Amino acid sequence: MKHTDLTLSPSPIRAQPYKRTTVLGAGAWGTALAATLARAGGDVRLWSRDAEQAAQINATHRNDRYLKGIPLPETLRAVTDMAEALDGADAVLIVVPSQVVRAVSREATKHAPVGIPFAICAKGIEAESGLLMAQVARDELGDRPIGVVSGPTFAHETALNHPTAATCAFPFTYAERLDPASSSAARLAVSLTTEAFRTYVTDDLVGVEVGGAVKNVIAIACGMMTGAGFGENTRAALITRGIAEMKTLAEALGGRAETLSGLSGVGDLSLTCSSESSRNMSLGLQLGRGLAREDCFDGRPVVVEGERNALSVTDLARRLGVSLPICETVRAVLHDRANLGQSFAALWARPLEAEPRVMDLAFDHPASDTAVTQLAERIS
Repeated sequence: MKHTDLTLSPSPIRAQPYKRTTVLGAGAWGTALAATLARAGGDVRLWSRDAEQAAQINATHRNDRYLKGIPLPETLRAVTDMAEALDGADAVLIVVPSQVVRAVSREATKHAPVGIPFAICAKGIEAESGLLMAQVARDELGDRPIGVVSGPTFAHETALNHPTAATCAFPFTYAERLDPASSSAARLAVSLTTEAFRTYVTDDLVGVEVGGAVKNVIAIACGMMTGAGFGENTRAALITRGIAEMKTLAEALGGRAETLSGLSGVGDLSLTCSSESSRNMSLGLQLGRGLAREDCFDGRPVVVEGERNALSVTDLARRLGVSLPICETVRAVLHDRANLGQSFAALWARPLEAEPRVMDLAFDHPASDTAVTQLAERIS
């Protein structure tokens, strides 16, 4: 059957996928990415610290702990030994929570073949150092190519092979700019691409990583205001101004603002702010409805990345001298015990600003006093 040709010039180039890839981390997202790589035809090893989990994946082709009932490709093999997982690997994806990226990278460097690329698939900023995840990994992995994979991707939908798109970001060497098909970004992108999973390429690691870290915090803000009873106007405003905060931080770190208009910025933010499947959005909703933090998620100790990111993002912004008012508001509520209603009322009562930022204007807010009092009452 004929199909419409949507290809734009220049003519597509052909990049060779990696033959053997290793995914370090058998949580929901690590398993989903490993399944995608296997569906694309690669020889894939999925590393888990848990022997029982690895045995179940190999015996039943499922990971019911994280992706209950979703079948995995039969060619996917789980292992528990790091050396075995990395033996013969052509490329590695580190898919673990942000707070253990450093430890896993340090362990991996003992066994990984020299010169192979690593893609970090965790989102956040290291609290102690203020480093983005790719920079954390570089500290441990040395001069190996380091990139990231990010985008609007819920793990269970990816594992179910729903149409999904993500961004693969690596720095391009001079030689790779002359021959883009040889780049780590292009080769990993085609390694991940299936009939349903579509991968885009960029060289802006900073922009991609900032989007992944900041969106978690903005999603908590959206959840708080939604939980407090406000509707789509409020959420749209927070999403849009959240994108502005992403761009501000990315540019301060040397990233490009236009990257945040793509999958790793607008895409990831809109997904995370629109579904209770996001733990960040879900935490905000519960707090906005008046639950105490310790009572959220029925009292279970659920890790919410945006809760940590609220501190690390604002710490970094303060160090750089840039203003992120939404992120600061979330930090105040989560970590400084500030009243939710009063904090968001103060956010809305700030002086008026210009769009775009290059106009560098601010005006007195004519209803600042009533915003602080009346809006705070409505939220509380």
